[in-house]
Amino acid sequence: PVQLVESGGRSVQAGGSLRLSCEVSRWYYDNACLGWFRQAPGKERETIAAISVFSGSTTFADSVKGRFAIFKDNDKNTIHLQMNSLKPEDTAKYYCAAPGTYGGICGVDSQWDYWGQGTQVTVSS
Repeated sequence: PVQLVESGGRSVQAGGSLRLSCEVSRWYYDNACLGWFRQAPGKERETIAAISVFSGSTTFADSVKGRFAIFKDNDKNTIHLQMNSLKPEDTAKYYCAAPGTYGGICGVDSQWDYWGQGTQVTVSS
């Protein structure tokens, strides 16, 4: 299966910025649908962003729209989640994810079958 390795999570103050990275298996990357979801204790999993690597199209959940962005580094088969204007409610463990099958539609409603070990983001007020 595809391997996804997240990095970049840490503690930051509200209003600050962070960039998370996800390195993806080279063989999977070029035509991939990739997403980020987050999970906080006691809360439901929330997919916050997705990107179609081939087309470059991105989608975002309303909770992060205008604050977060995704960009890709094809040379390193890596995607990055740029998080700005962070809020305490963004505190969660963030996971990079991929669907088991990809029929060409990639968005925050995609079903994720593979994900990495996650990286913790903590935003303090």
